[in-house]
Formats: sequence, C-alpha cells, structure tokens
Amino acid sequence: MPTIISVAEVTPHFEVNQNQASEFARELFSESYKDIERLLRAFQNGQIEKRHFVKDLDWFKEERTFEEKNTAYIESAVTFGKEAIEKCLNNKDFLTRNIPFQEIDIIFFISTTGIATPSIEARIMNLLPFNSHTKRVPIWGLGCAGGAVGLSRAYEYCLAFPKAKVLVLSVELCSLTFQRNDLSKSNLIGTSLFADGVACALVCGDASNFSDFRKKRTSPSIMATQSTLMPNSLDVMGWDIRSTGLFVVFSRDIPHIIEDWLKPNVSGFLADHQIDLEQIDYFIAHPGGKKVIDAYVKSLELPPAMTNVSLEVLKQFGNMSSTTIFYVLKRYLEMEIPQDSLGLGTALGPGFSSELLLFRWV
Repeated sequence: MPTIISVAEVTPHFEVNQNQASEFARELFSESYKDIERLLRAFQNGQIEKRHFVKDLDWFKEERTFEEKNTAYIESAVTFGKEAIEKCLNNKDFLTRNIPFQEIDIIFFISTTGIATPSIEARIMNLLPFNSHTKRVPIWGLGCAGGAVGLSRAYEYCLAFPKAKVLVLSVELCSLTFQRNDLSKSNLIGTSLFADGVACALVCGDASNFSDFRKKRTSPSIMATQSTLMPNSLDVMGWDIRSTGLFVVFSRDIPHIIEDWLKPNVSGFLADHQIDLEQIDYFIAHPGGKKVIDAYVKSLELPPAMTNVSLEVLKQFGNMSSTTIFYVLKRYLEMEIPQDSLGLGTALGPGFSSELLLFRWV
C-alpha cells in the first residue's frame, strides 16, 4: 500500500491574533451592519486564537487590484512552496537520509487561491535540481478538499507505479483573495476563519524501498479512497469570480449538510472494506471550522477527543483551505502509533464534495 513517509509545513511570517482580526473587521464592516457586534462574535465563537498571513494587516487596508494580489500569490507561493519541498525531503524527524530531488517521479500541486501559468511547481522546478522528466499535475479549484484529493491521486499513482516517490505540494494563500469592498456576510465569516499555509507530503510506493530511509517505526499507508459529489449543491461553497478577483461563497448551511450527508457516505465507504466506524482509531479531519468539527462529531457519533488534533490546528492556524489537512496529518506522523491502527481522513470542498481516505499504520 502506498505510504506517507514525510510531511513538512511552512508557516508565513505575519502572525495575527483573533482580537486583531476582529478589530480589523469592525473597522471594515461597522457602517454596513447595525448588528456588527453580534456578527463579530463569530471571531471568538470559532475558537481560533491566531492565524498567519504572507502580508501584514496594513497591506489589506489599501485597495488592491486582482493583478497585485495574484502577483503577490505567485511570488509567495514559489518562495514558500520551494521551502516546503526542501523541508519535506530533508526532514530529520521522518527520514534517515535526505531524498534527492532527482528521485521524485511526479509532483501534484494543489491550490485554489491564485492563478499561475506556468504553474507554481514548474517555477519551483527551475529553482531546485529536479529531473527534467519529473511529471507535473497541477490541481486547481478543490478548495478545502484539495489536500485530501492530492493524497488520493498520489495513492493511485503509486499503485500504478510501485517504485514511485511522489510529492503533494499544497499552497493556499487565502488572505490574498480578501475583498475589501465585499460587505457580504460570507466575506465577514471568511475574514474570521481563513488563513495562509503551505505544506508538502512525500508518498512512496511499495517497491520504492522506503524502509531504507524511513525513520519512524510505523507510518500511515493509504488503503483506499473515495470521492463523492453532492448533486445540485454548486452554491454551497466556492468562488464568485469577478473583475476584481475571487469573492468567497460560503453557505451557512454547511454544518447542517454535514450532519445529514456525511455519515451515510462514510459508512458506505467503510462497509466496502469490511470496516465499522467503531474500528477507526484516529480521525484525521480537515477542520473547516469549529461548527464543522462539531458536525463531524454529531454526524459520525465520535468521541469528541478524536477531533482534538484537528481542533488544535484550527486554533493555532485557522482554516488554510487544502493545506490544513497536512498540518493535521503531520501531527499524527509525529506520534508513535501502533502497527495496524486504522485512521479515517476526511475533507469537504466545493461541488459540494467530500474526499475520504482509509489509513493503516504499517
């Protein structure tokens, strides 16, 4: 089974605590909403303590063109993406030796917060000594589900090519999509929730001899994956693309949709592999928000403690779209998890869609 051997994260430099973000939103939205103080409770109710951005708060107080924001996206994505790849392939926590760039067979690049052609991984390959024949698969538009989807595609590639070493690079600079003149409640909620983050994972096939360079006694292998699209749900989550950039679409019904839809989806997936939900030892959930985590617990009837890692990532980093699940996954890789333990990975994204992964530690 394809196995996740190393994960690295890169956190942008500008740290903003939730009180600072709330005050920023108060200045922006107070003239538009008479009940602004009630709406600003979302900043505290979400239980996020701090987030990280690639620009300081003053940068967002000025009007920025789509070109300015996208140029900043490309520059930061290349800088931090390069750093994440280097950290992943030279990670002494997970590897006994550095993995040469030339040994990477394919890079899946995941993002939804900026546009670049040539894509970001091509620009990075001009800065690092990858083999010129390394395959590239940029994947755009999957939002919060994108990281899990990238792992799923890496899994399938390793099944087809068991000797492969695969990188999944996720770069999400959500702050750079901020619309200063968008006075919608979706934008206010997005301002309370989203953040910037970058991460990279190394996934290896069974014949890649990963035992020669793996440091951890056990690592999560991917047993199976499942993608699901909910019909007639295009308006639940995504972007409204206008002349000035990307405007967030974020339905207030997302927690209720999860409660009603997720458990049958998960139960069917696990049943296909003769596994009951009660057999799952670890829940590797993308923490879309506090209400999303609560909906996971309610829908799947999980012990709340199973979401502690996801909740802690949310508190410290906010929602970094596709990147967030890698931050959660890295914390599980750092643990000493017994062989044959089972994990369930889940992330939700535009479409409306879900991505599920079944893990076994080997």
